[in-house]
Amino acid sequence: MINRITVSYLLACTLGLVLNCGLHAQNSVGKTRTIKQVQQVLEKDVLQRADNDLTKKPITVTAAVSDRSAGGKHDFYSEGDYWWPNPASPDSPYIRKDGLTNPDNFVAHRQAMIRFSRIVGNLASAWRIKNKPVYLHKAMEHCIAWFVDTATRMNPDLLYAQAIKGRVTGRGIGIIDAIQLMEVAQGLYIMQNAPEMDQVALRKIKKWFADYLTWVSTHPYGLDEMHAANNHGTCWVMQVACFARFTGNMKLMNFCRDRYKKVLLPEQMAKDGSFPKEMARTKPYGYALFNLDAMTIICQILSTAEDDLYNYQTPDGKSIKKGIEFMFPYMKDKTKWPLPPDVMYWDQWPVAQPALLFGAARFGNNNWFNQWSRLDHFPEVEEVIRNLPVRNPLIWL
Repeated sequence: MINRITVSYLLACTLGLVLNCGLHAQNSVGKTRTIKQVQQVLEKDVLQRADNDLTKKPITVTAAVSDRSAGGKHDFYSEGDYWWPNPASPDSPYIRKDGLTNPDNFVAHRQAMIRFSRIVGNLASAWRIKNKPVYLHKAMEHCIAWFVDTATRMNPDLLYAQAIKGRVTGRGIGIIDAIQLMEVAQGLYIMQNAPEMDQVALRKIKKWFADYLTWVSTHPYGLDEMHAANNHGTCWVMQVACFARFTGNMKLMNFCRDRYKKVLLPEQMAKDGSFPKEMARTKPYGYALFNLDAMTIICQILSTAEDDLYNYQTPDGKSIKKGIEFMFPYMKDKTKWPLPPDVMYWDQWPVAQPALLFGAARFGNNNWFNQWSRLDHFPEVEEVIRNLPVRNPLIWL
């Protein structure tokens, strides 16, 4: 016999189900509205850039070689940004000048990867707007050159990234360069089920990313980067989460969720929402924006109905919302920034930071969205582009 307690319980469950369905419907409406609003802001420029990219040929790591690289022609190579020749002895190991980029570094591979990322991001965004196969086919042409073609492909590791002349042939810190591949993976992720997709090539590309994930999660360089206590540790989680979702690696996705909640948020954020380790640098404003973006992107990639990282709070109240709230006044009016100006690129920030948009979409904050709308969506300063791995928000929403 069904007693009153059972009836009350069933009614409560039914009410909860109705409310939950209503909440999902509300979230779905909000998501659709956000996508339309973002498309209104970006569509003209996105289509113009994508149409221009239809004429571009792939350029991979094999197009340029540095005689300072300890790797081969298929190995990505870059050099530590803040390392310079010692004026007392030019042939001695380089010395560090924090925040000051050496203009004589080898950057051809990094530039090629950023170019690749921008092209695929533009094409995938245009595909999402117009659903024209020509954009997908062109994106795949570039992806096949980078990941499949044995003559031009890149090896799936970063063994020789951010080397330092006279000191090391590569470092774990160089793994941050691979965040430039995130919009490539995300672009393919949203296009993967299109009728025009070359599924054979796509499987090979996913195999490349799976091999990279194995390397970055087991090699000492990868483990060093994972344990970094600043934006490098954040960017390890961000890129691994992105590539794991693309390849269907649920184990790594769960690991990244856990690491965000138990390591990144509690250990990097202060109670007021700031990032003390970033704000102690010589470019505190740029680094604080960069780390906030990376943490927000982690929430965007990994949040589910059952495990919503956007609404997750540590026991002492730290959350991604608090991080956005802390930085928003300084994105709206940089003159209020309480620390000295960055030693480089102070005038170039902020741009259309993804933290503003994703936060606005998730929390329904029109002030954040309006500020994002007013900022520069297509910066051309190389250092800004490099530190803005999510440049095409339409493929992430």
